[in-house]
Amino acid sequence: MKPPYNELSLGAGFSHPHAVPTQGTVSRFFKRAMDIVGALIFFALLGWLFMIIWALVLMTTGGPAIYKHPRMGRGGREFKCLKFRSMVTNSEEVLRHLLETDPAARAEWEATFKLKNDPRITRFGRFIRKTSLDELPQFWNVLMGDMSLVGPRPVVRKELEQYYGLYAPLYGSVRPGITGPWQVGGRSDLSYGERVALDVSYVHTRSAFGDICLLLKTVSVFVKHKGSY
Repeated sequence: MKPPYNELSLGAGFSHPHAVPTQGTVSRFFKRAMDIVGALIFFALLGWLFMIIWALVLMTTGGPAIYKHPRMGRGGREFKCLKFRSMVTNSEEVLRHLLETDPAARAEWEATFKLKNDPRITRFGRFIRKTSLDELPQFWNVLMGDMSLVGPRPVVRKELEQYYGLYAPLYGSVRPGITGPWQVGGRSDLSYGERVALDVSYVHTRSAFGDICLLLKTVSVFVKHKGSY
């Protein structure tokens, strides 16, 4: 009988090799096929919405409509995660000033890497973040093979090193997803420890049926805007 785990070393991207669950060739093929078909259906049916949001972001931010941010992908490799820009163009400067002058905001940022009342976000940006429309460009990441429709939340290197620790190889054994257990389980209402636990649980229990269930639950969360800001 094939052992349920193998020792996977992810090289320079991660500092610790860790036992990760294996997945059969058929399961991997089916998941990738579902990703490609799902992304193509999105662009075929909702390409018009993508273009409208693109134009509105250009009008409201005065900068590039698409924001590229380095995130950690499968195998510990960084990739450019795409989002519609929801912040002012000098967002880094605004954040730095806020964290230097507001202890409460600094504590919130250090705990969650998020701010509930983020001064960097434009009015239209707040809307597309609330509705998760800012993440629509990630369907291109899915087509390119950087992401999956379902998987752990894409995180930056600092988050991975600070919060995942020895679980980093588990995170890096799969593609991060547009949606996943964190998105349907509470999003910003969860602590970071709870987010990591959900990601670890997903890697150990992932299946085609489970992914389909998470996709269906995402629709409900999208309608209710639960836990998003």
